[in-house]
Amino acid sequence: MATKIRMPEMGEGVIEGTIGRWLKQEGDKVDQYEPLLEIETDKVTTEATAETAGTLLKILVSEGETVEVGTVLAYIGQPGESVNGEAKPAAEPEAKKEPEAAAAPQPRQKSSNGAPPARSKPYTGRISPVVARIAGEHQVDLNQVPGTGRDGRITKKDILAYVEQRETRPEPEEKPEPEPVSAPPQPAPATAVPGEIMQLTKMRRLIADHMVHSKHTSPHVTTVHEIDFSAVVAHRNKHKGEFARDSVKLTFTPYLVAAVVQALKQHPLVNSSWTDDGILLKREINIGMATAIDDGLIVPVIKNADDYSLRGLARVVNDLAERARDNKLKPDEVQGGTFTITNHGVFGSLFATPIINQPQCGILGVGTIEKRVKVTKDDAIVIRPCAYMSFTFDHRILDGAAGDQFVLSIKQALENWQ
Repeated sequence: MATKIRMPEMGEGVIEGTIGRWLKQEGDKVDQYEPLLEIETDKVTTEATAETAGTLLKILVSEGETVEVGTVLAYIGQPGESVNGEAKPAAEPEAKKEPEAAAAPQPRQKSSNGAPPARSKPYTGRISPVVARIAGEHQVDLNQVPGTGRDGRITKKDILAYVEQRETRPEPEEKPEPEPVSAPPQPAPATAVPGEIMQLTKMRRLIADHMVHSKHTSPHVTTVHEIDFSAVVAHRNKHKGEFARDSVKLTFTPYLVAAVVQALKQHPLVNSSWTDDGILLKREINIGMATAIDDGLIVPVIKNADDYSLRGLARVVNDLAERARDNKLKPDEVQGGTFTITNHGVFGSLFATPIINQPQCGILGVGTIEKRVKVTKDDAIVIRPCAYMSFTFDHRILDGAAGDQFVLSIKQALENWQ
């Protein structure tokens, strides 16, 4: 029976999406977890993947149309298979001769003895596009992944935990190294002739409105501290090779996220929002990380960041940043942040006074890490890798002392990294 491809759930509160572009046409063969189409919302563009393999039999929703979540977009099956009760007679005999062709091929799995792996049964549960993409990239049999979502549904957190646990097991020596992912060609930025008006993109207009709203909403105060990254640099140099062997790039961002999470637990008032009824303390710690893209700035969110190890944070940071630059984030992945980090130092900036991402209490800016001459407590002159860290906060919620104590906790966590 032909498989229905539906408009996927794009996140909490997102009830519809627009078909941006079909990546496959009717009659094209489709592999399991292969991208089928691009879906646009008011914030992001993401890809929807095929849950099963087969042939794209019929497209029901054209490019540019907006439909609700759950709407049937297309059918995938075998050539000649019935769609809406109507069969395509041209390929019907072939379908009868080869009944086994209807079985969807599973991702290729590694075998330690060199023999072809046994085929596992197709996964029949509903999954989100991001879970399907991760399963395809890491060749995961979803039947082996325990789901913790509603009705046992596999979440992004479930499959990332499964992949991390699997990669910690001893692997055979013949395990091939993953092919490096080449960066996609970057489109040229919009230009205008001097003297003319350059039209605003939708993202640029949204950024402008959000920043003006923030400055009109919160009384901004910024405090700046200098951080010695010697301990972090030493730890990173010692372990980045180990992480690289597991295809995980270890940058400074996971260290920053881990230190911020620890500080937010020590100072829960920072993980809050102002309301007319009082200060709303957040239970979850969802860290947004500002990411520069061609059209402007987007802030993907690490949900429940306190659940991750350093390795887990490194993996999710790389994943979110890469998909942010490729316009493949889901709307749910840029919502729900409770605190934001902006690492403006990647472009050489020493320090900045970032604007709060409403309705959060504050935002942390981290400047470039550079070697500086410092004087120690015993008056020795040393060279240390240092960076300025600026914390902009809502003065309705925090006073200067509370803001400084929060940054001091981050400073102590980074300078005494074990």
